[in-house]
Amino acid sequence: MQSDLRKIRTAIAIVIAGLLVSGLTAFPIERELNWIVAHIPANPWLLQVQEGITMMYAHYPWIAYGTDWLAFAHILLAVLFLGPYRDPVRNLWVLEFGLIACVGVLPLALICGPIRGIPFYWRLIDCSFGIIAFVPLWIARSLTLGVAEQPSLREQPTYRAS
Repeated sequence: MQSDLRKIRTAIAIVIAGLLVSGLTAFPIERELNWIVAHIPANPWLLQVQEGITMMYAHYPWIAYGTDWLAFAHILLAVLFLGPYRDPVRNLWVLEFGLIACVGVLPLALICGPIRGIPFYWRLIDCSFGIIAFVPLWIARSLTLGVAEQPSLREQPTYRAS
């Protein structure tokens, strides 16, 4: 059982780390985009995005507040996964919520992407985040269901914060 718990926690830690990185990197969008454009061969769409971001920051910086909330949401979701990290059986619903969110990324990217003029290859990159996060969450959920079935677990007291 300890081996399964270690695997569950490793899978959840991967998701937490991904959410934190996604969240923290959503704050400095203009600086990051300028760095990417400076280090990646010219891509017409990225150059257009860079121009839009530069103009937005110059004339309408308050629009970036929306990406600040996006970043905040990613960080809060990372915190949410601390529950199943500590006690996966009692917080199985969080893993299932994460799986639903991963699946939801696909229609969002494929429906809203064309409406917003996002190139198809970029929509596929967005979809990959849901697909990649799905894998460790599925592993954690499957192992958690196995742990929950073990009779010795039913005899143990549930986790309590000290």
